[in-house]
Amino acid sequence: MHRLIDTARSLEGMPRHASTHAAGVVITNEPVDHYVPLAANDGNMVTQFVMTTLEELGLLKMDFLGLRNLTVLADAEKMVRRRQPDFVLNDIALDDDATYAMLAQGKTSGVFQLESAGITNVVTGLRPHSIEDITAVVALYRPGPMQSIPRYIACKHDPSQVEYKHPLLRDILSVTYGCMVYQEQVMEVFRVLAGYSLGKADMVRRAMSKKKMKELAKERSNFIYGNPELGIDGAVKRGVDEKTAESIFDEIMDFANYAFNKAHAVCYAVVSYQTAYMKCHFPKEYMAALLTSVLDVSSKVSEYIATCRSMGLTVLPPDVNQSCEGFTVTDEGIRFGLAAVRNVGRSFLRALEAERASGGAFASFEDFCERMYAHELNRRALEGLIKSGAFDSLGYRRSQLLQMYDLVLASVTAARRRNVEGQMDLFGMGAEEKREQIALPDIPELPMRERLSMEKETTGLYLSGHPMDDYRALVEQAHCARIRQIEEDLSGEGERPAPPMFRDGMRVVLAGVITSVRLKTTKNNTMMAYVTAEDLTGSAELVVFSSVLQQAGDWLAEDRAVWIAGRIDAREDEAPKILASAIYPLEEQYLDAVRQAAGEPDLRRRQDTRRNRPAPDGQGTTCRHRLYLRIDSMQDPRLEQVKPLLSAHRGDLPVILFCASDRKKLMAPRGLWVYNNLSLIHKLRFILGEENVIMK
Repeated sequence: MHRLIDTARSLEGMPRHASTHAAGVVITNEPVDHYVPLAANDGNMVTQFVMTTLEELGLLKMDFLGLRNLTVLADAEKMVRRRQPDFVLNDIALDDDATYAMLAQGKTSGVFQLESAGITNVVTGLRPHSIEDITAVVALYRPGPMQSIPRYIACKHDPSQVEYKHPLLRDILSVTYGCMVYQEQVMEVFRVLAGYSLGKADMVRRAMSKKKMKELAKERSNFIYGNPELGIDGAVKRGVDEKTAESIFDEIMDFANYAFNKAHAVCYAVVSYQTAYMKCHFPKEYMAALLTSVLDVSSKVSEYIATCRSMGLTVLPPDVNQSCEGFTVTDEGIRFGLAAVRNVGRSFLRALEAERASGGAFASFEDFCERMYAHELNRRALEGLIKSGAFDSLGYRRSQLLQMYDLVLASVTAARRRNVEGQMDLFGMGAEEKREQIALPDIPELPMRERLSMEKETTGLYLSGHPMDDYRALVEQAHCARIRQIEEDLSGEGERPAPPMFRDGMRVVLAGVITSVRLKTTKNNTMMAYVTAEDLTGSAELVVFSSVLQQAGDWLAEDRAVWIAGRIDAREDEAPKILASAIYPLEEQYLDAVRQAAGEPDLRRRQDTRRNRPAPDGQGTTCRHRLYLRIDSMQDPRLEQVKPLLSAHRGDLPVILFCASDRKKLMAPRGLWVYNNLSLIHKLRFILGEENVIMK
């Protein structure tokens, strides 16, 4: 053990692996290897020194960042110009009321920087009305500063709550309602309160951005008492009492780990606003450009298609006469991009667009095969186009084409071969031999579920609908967890400042359709299964052990809609899984059973046993629990966020409001009582704070 600890200590602090900066580029006058040693990492040439060493050597390192959203905006702008030639994105007004109203309603899906669930809650609470507000959200929604979010929102809606530790801070912090948000504000605090020069204040900013806490700690004495050798007056000399100066510096030190550059935040805020503006005023063009940008990521395509539907936009299946590589705008809605269809190559699609432009629209399925035969048309590509619905507009049933496409392709191939080989009849005199037309079989169309399955197979998505469409009302009523939300909360990508709604080990109830089932024999010679289930927001893998496998029985089958009770299992570098504890058919009669399996009591169904009817308001309820919400007062602006949440989870669990200002308890109206739901609790705790939401 002693040897193990000594070895661990010797390894502590050493680099774990060689990594490459995502955007860092070293620029030198001579070849780089004249200055620093180089190495190959994943096929790229990199320096062997870390960025801090490069800076100490005096070398220039620049970060070149690419932003997909700029391409999305440019593509959307081009589409808008087809009907409004004079439209210029950079000329849009930055004070558009409709755009800010859309953000205040939480319609942030597809809006740069503002679409995660946590930051959407912040936006709806803040109700931004300027670029300055969006800038603050971008800067605050990070570890550390986010603890100031409730105070920032409260002060924005009630300026009387704004407080400054010293009058000299008013002009510096008034734009952020007394909250310290930006590095530039810290620079100004050092300059105005302690007499730092702009150059010296910028050195402090650099130390903050690089998180050099030792250097910042050395500035404490300079800030409070000054340093004549450096030309620094100090806060005390400038009329700030010592305790206040110490308090301000301590706040800066707490803030230093997370301070955000306002210039950076403003740039992000402008892009956020532009994406929101385009979504608000040119929804078809913007969503088409956004969908094209994530064409290779089926989960994001699925998410944004759901957003389109919620906006009232129709996303149409691919079409050989209307679709291009990416998503395109039509009078009817947004047309799916052909590049998303499996087994259809980009070169073939470019040839298809060129042929359509030169020869006009394809008149029939056979016309398509004849004209595209010379452009790498093959059986797999043709089958993928049929299954995805790309020929539906020509008046065919998919069942007909799937039965005849092999014959058509073989006929075209044979005719081409005969013509190439010069086989012609005596009277043809060199004219191409006409191919015999193939009659369409008179058979019924495939069932909708089978067509949806084919669309899923060829595009990774359901296009004509979704197997869960028939269950929307029931799922909404049950307030099930959403797979995408679970993935977002447990993705582990980057910093996650918001308290997640879902976490590892939490029990949840899901509703989805089973898309695959894979059985496996365990070491104990029992059967288990790995199941993929999909809801309207995404898909997740279920781990089904033998006991649940026996319980689920015949319900565990592909294309079956089911309730799923289980526990979240999150591991590093893996998508979260669900360890299933029960699986039932997606029918209302099984809802209580699946909730009990998830350990979630269904308090909505509790009744006054004496009268065999729901208990009256505030009295006679058999529910022993109460949900206590502590607020500042009945004028607390956070109540505007809380009320819609309570209404959406209506049940028989009484809600008690505790007003901290006068220490009074008030029972909420019956319409705001809820049922016991973990998702609701976590949302309330995010808005009001962990300690202000208690169940007892």
